[in-house]
Amino acid sequence: MTEKFRAFAALHVRGDPLILYNAWDPGSARAVASAGARAIATGSWSVAAALAYGDGEALPLELALAGATRIAGAVDLPVTIDFEGGYAVEPAAVAANASRLATTGAIGCNFEDQVVGGDGLHPTDFQVARIKAIRVATGPDFFINARTDIFLQNPPATHDEAKLEDAIARGQAYAEAGASGYFVPGLVDLTLLAKVCSAVPLPVNFMAFPGAPGAREVAGAGVARISHGPNPYRTAMAALTAAAQEAFDWR
Repeated sequence: MTEKFRAFAALHVRGDPLILYNAWDPGSARAVASAGARAIATGSWSVAAALAYGDGEALPLELALAGATRIAGAVDLPVTIDFEGGYAVEPAAVAANASRLATTGAIGCNFEDQVVGGDGLHPTDFQVARIKAIRVATGPDFFINARTDIFLQNPPATHDEAKLEDAIARGQAYAEAGASGYFVPGLVDLTLLAKVCSAVPLPVNFMAFPGAPGAREVAGAGVARISHGPNPYRTAMAALTAAAQEAFDWR
């Protein structure tokens, strides 16, 4: 595991980003691995949808942990799990859940600052306490990809300097708390993205989606990691639906 921790961290290179094409179960993880992936990441939306649950921690924790164990055991690559808000609010409870996640064979997780099931974001100081608790619980090498939902919760037209300053301040605080990476889903303005990459002392994660800037463009902004969120699952399900329709329409 120590080797996997270090290998995964080393894949995060500013300007030469790690590409994570998000999987949702052991079969999809193996398919992504066979395509040449260097690591496997899950997306919470996709994992939940594949089991007929909604996103936002509607998937029971025990199923989330069981799924993480099966995915990590299905491939030889490092596996990072989208753990949403840690299935708890208070730092001690979040830490206990993260400790359980670390026993699944996962080398890291996404951990977001939005109030799951509520409105807005946790105050920065409180989210810092949550990240510190996870770091203590999981040890020095577990890759905590601290996610901020500042940009995802607001349309691109509102992404201004004020939100940028908040995002940078959060990223810097999360770094000091022990985070390993910084995830800014929803941010597509390349100028703002470059400023985050320059100001936050962590590898920055960009989320790709149809209509967003491409990998070459965001790499130029200084991104070190690109993930694809729920889009691989949606693509696969669209292909399955189309194939099924073709099979049914044989006459």
